[in-house]
Amino acid sequence: MGDPAVIRVFDTTLRDGEQSPGATMTTEEKLQVAEQLVRLNVDIIEAGFPAASPGDLAAVKAIAQRVRGHDVAIAGLARANTEDIDAAWEAVREAEQPVIHVFLATSDIHLKYKLRITPEEALERVKTMVAYARNLCPRVEFSAEDATRSDWDYLCRVFELAIKAGATTINVPDTVGYITPHEYEMLFRYLRERVPGMEDVVLSAHCHDDLGLATANTLAAIRGGARQVEVTINGIGERAGNTAMEEVVMALRTRPDVFQADTRINAREFVAASQLVSRLTGIPVQPNKAIVGQNAFAHEAGIHQDGVLKNRLTYEIMTPQSVGWDDTRLVLGKHSGRHGLDARLRQLGYRLNAEQLKKAYARFIALADQKKYVTDDDLIYIVESSLETPSAI
Repeated sequence: MGDPAVIRVFDTTLRDGEQSPGATMTTEEKLQVAEQLVRLNVDIIEAGFPAASPGDLAAVKAIAQRVRGHDVAIAGLARANTEDIDAAWEAVREAEQPVIHVFLATSDIHLKYKLRITPEEALERVKTMVAYARNLCPRVEFSAEDATRSDWDYLCRVFELAIKAGATTINVPDTVGYITPHEYEMLFRYLRERVPGMEDVVLSAHCHDDLGLATANTLAAIRGGARQVEVTINGIGERAGNTAMEEVVMALRTRPDVFQADTRINAREFVAASQLVSRLTGIPVQPNKAIVGQNAFAHEAGIHQDGVLKNRLTYEIMTPQSVGWDDTRLVLGKHSGRHGLDARLRQLGYRLNAEQLKKAYARFIALADQKKYVTDDDLIYIVESSLETPSAI
């Protein structure tokens, strides 16, 4: 296998993520998240949509100033008009690596019903506004909103014009989470083969999770040639959310044989980042969420507990420590076996012989049938009350 490709991580927690209903953050809270993103070692922080409000512009500017010296680019989103682009430039101009992110919809349904312009008028706007942004900023990303429901040949014309006008990154958003992984990979290959100059820019993927395919689609885009992924912590974002950064990063790291790609991300900061974003936005992380959910490294079934105690690789494809957890968690419940109970009792200081463990296990199962969680206090009571001479260490 050759050297892995390095995939840029463009985090949009503070822009697209904040568009989750109820996820609005204050400037100080956004600064806390930005500092955590620096600890994660992301490549680009999309800090907000400066034209949306004076407060958003001020927050983006504050983030651009705060993270100077940390080798991270700061992007501001802008619609394809001069007012938005001027606001974005005002917000990011003090960043060490400023980026203006210009977008315009390209699907027939958006052009007809939202923008009410013709495809030719959209092409002219792309050409003019990307050039305008590039005259201000050395790095310009262009996104074709609703790209995956756009005509592919028309999309090629759009991207060719954007590149000629000075775009340094071309983003292909699955804005409404519509496309499937195979189709998305094929779209990236199609664009790479047919758009002049595509080899000179960074090709980026941005996915939404309306059909539960955001991570799969993003990984498919990497196989199709994407070298930047646009993601959020915990996958928060509009409607059903965006691609979760932690899932893509760990998929690449766990399956280098498939993707031959990696990122610069410090994955040990994932749990801290997840919990910070959840606390500040008030959006809880589902317990079974991959990587950062409370149950991601928890085992209750006896067969699984026995396997993990013998060799973690039997039921874990990465270590909990690699993403910021302290350790594997063996949850004692009615599905647990004797090995799991014995391991926990040993941690509590009790070493039981075979007969003692048999009796303790019978009482444990009876209790587990009556309550959802068996606590350490419950276990201590079972041992102390049922055995005449428990051997405490």
